Amino acid sequence: MSKLQIRAFIYQLGCFAILFISARYLVAYYTPLTGYWIPVSAFFIGTILSPKFQAIKTKDGEKFFMKWIFMKGVREIE
Repeated sequence: MSKLQIRAFIYQLGCFAILFISARYLVAYYTPLTGYWIPVSAFFIGTILSPKFQAIKTKDGEKFFMKWIFMKGVREIE
């Protein structure tokens, strides 16, 4: 794995973790769900809302891209 691929993995994991933990507490507080439905719901919310990061090798070298549901298109980072 290259340095950018590891960076993409860390960013994606971090964003998912923040959204998962936030969604877990919000689902537990604001919905009548109980048991394992709380983390399952938070998982789906975190998966859908978290941005996707990817390192791709191009002819100009390796580049770092991000795609998010709230942004139009794919954005190059750095």
